[in-house]
Amino acid sequence: MSSILNGYVRFKGTVMTKVSAVTLSEKEYLLPGNRTCPGCALSLAYRYILKALDGQVIVTVPASCLTVLHGMYPITSVDVPCVNTPFASTGAAASGLVAGLKMVGRKGLTVLAVAGDGGTFDIGIQALSGAAERRTDFIYVCYDNEGYMNTGNQRSGSTPLGATSGTTPVLGKQQRPKDIAAIMEAHNIPYVATADAAYPLDLYEKVRTAKDVVGTRFIHVFIPCPPGWGFAFSDTVRIGQLAVETGWVVLYEVNNGVFRFTAASESIARRGGKLRPLRDYVVEQGRFKNITEQQLNELQEWVNARWKLCLKRAGIQ
Repeated sequence: MSSILNGYVRFKGTVMTKVSAVTLSEKEYLLPGNRTCPGCALSLAYRYILKALDGQVIVTVPASCLTVLHGMYPITSVDVPCVNTPFASTGAAASGLVAGLKMVGRKGLTVLAVAGDGGTFDIGIQALSGAAERRTDFIYVCYDNEGYMNTGNQRSGSTPLGATSGTTPVLGKQQRPKDIAAIMEAHNIPYVATADAAYPLDLYEKVRTAKDVVGTRFIHVFIPCPPGWGFAFSDTVRIGQLAVETGWVVLYEVNNGVFRFTAASESIARRGGKLRPLRDYVVEQGRFKNITEQQLNELQEWVNARWKLCLKRAGIQ
C-alpha cells in the first residue's frame, strides 16, 4: 500500500514552492511505544528514513538517543534488524555488515549506519573517514542534535558558539561548530546531503536517492532537541523551520560533485537569497541565554559566509 503526499515549502508562514508528489509506503517500521522525549525530532526523521528504504535494511547504531528509541533487547519499537556497536565503531560496524552480506551472497539489503553528532563529529569520525576513503557501500546518517544529549547535554564538535551545555554551563561553548558535511564532501564520496527533520519529505527523497548510489553516502540531518536546547516540546518543527529560514541549516545535496539546493533553501535562494536574521532563531532557545552580542555577530558572519558560498556553488550569485 502507498499514498501520495504533496509537500510544500513554507517561508514565514507562506507557501512558496510546491514540491513534486512523493509516494510513501503506508507500512510503518517505527512502531508506537518508543522511549524518546516528547517532541523528539529523531522519531520523525527516523520514520521517514526507514520508509524511504522500504524496510530492506540492516541498521547499525552506537550508544546514542537512537538506542533508547530502539529499546532494550528483546523488546523494540522498530521493525528492522539492528546491530548495536560501541560509540567509536559505527563506520567499522557498517563496513563489517557490508562485507558479511557480500560473503553470504545476500543482495537487496541496504546497510544503514545512524549515529548522533557525538558519535560522528567526535568519537566515531576515524572509522567513518576510513570507510569513506575505502568507498565502502553503505549509507551513513548523522542525526545532529548539537550535543551529547543522551548522557546529559555535554558539548560536542557540533555545539554552537555561545550555547550552554552540561560541560559549558556558564559562558557557553567558545568555539564554532565543525562543518561535517564539508568534511565528508572532502572525501570525494559520491553523495553528500543535508536535511532537517522539519522537512521530512525532503529527507525522504534524499534517502531514496542515496539508496541507488554505490559507495559511501552521507546525510547530515538536523534534529532539534526540546529538553537539551530549552524550547517547548510542541515547537520542534517550528524551530527546525527557523533554522532553515535563518540559514543555520542549508538544505542541499551534492550528487557526484553537482551541488543543488533543495526544499526551503532552494525557495529562499530563488527569491533573492535573503535570510531572516539569525537572532530570530537564537532567541527561541534557552541554551543561548548567555550568548554575547559578539558571539551572535560572529555566528551571523559565519552563516552569511557559508550561505554566500552555497549561492555561488548553485550558480545563483
